[in-house]
Parts: sequence; structure tokens; C-alpha cells
Amino acid sequence: MIQIHQGVDIVDIARFRDVAFRNADFFADIFTEGEREYCSSQKNAELHFAGRFAAKEACLKALGMGLSSAGMGHALQEIEITRHASGRPALSLNGWAASVSRRKGIYQHTISISHTDHTAVASVVMVADKKEEDFMLQRS
Repeated sequence: MIQIHQGVDIVDIARFRDVAFRNADFFADIFTEGEREYCSSQKNAELHFAGRFAAKEACLKALGMGLSSAGMGHALQEIEITRHASGRPALSLNGWAASVSRRKGIYQHTISISHTDHTAVASVVMVADKKEEDFMLQRS
């Protein structure tokens, strides 16, 4: 049976900026080196960081988790937002995120990120061929 898992997240840019710049380790804890390099090279870098943060949260939601169950810090680095050659965003799951994805039978995913000067939004859609009950049994 095919299942669709979707996660959406919206980030307020001003609030994100306040939280991110108040904590010296925030960027190193949340974003991979590649993400930091890409976002820092862009005009209005905070918009790109906020978009990627929204994408990571949307991914967690699509996986049926939240920040509290995934934990902050290096766990979020295992959800990496990369780019296709065309420039559109791509999702790369590593470590625990890849493990959860495999257990849920997810074989395809897509990601969309957009932002204005005030908000960033991301949507992640995942397609699985496994029943949710199978995942719950494996977790027990």
C-alpha cells in the first residue's frame, strides 16, 4: 500500500534571526558545513538559513517526528538540504533520519522551499510503500 507523508513548516525570519544570533553554536549545531557555505554565500543569508531550517522541520514532520523527539544539535545535521544541478533544493537523509526513512518504507521524497522578507516556508512530501503499523512494530 502506498502512503503519502507530508510535512510543512513556516519560520518567522525576525524570530529566527533573534534565536540564531543569540546562540553562538546555533549554525554549527543545526546546519552542515555545506549548508553553511551555501547560505553564507547568498545575499540575505538569513533567508536561506531560515528556509533550510523550515525544510528540516518539515522533514521531521513528514517522518512523523518533531524537534523534541529528534533532539536538537547534531541530529538535525543528518537532514541535509542540498541542491540539484538545476539549483532546486534536494533532501539528503543520513544517520538516524535515513534509518527512520528506511523503516517507514520511504522510497521517494520531494522538497520545496520559499521565502519572503518576513517568512520562510518549506514542504516535504515522502512516498512510502509500507504500512504505518509495520513501522510501529519495528520500533517496539
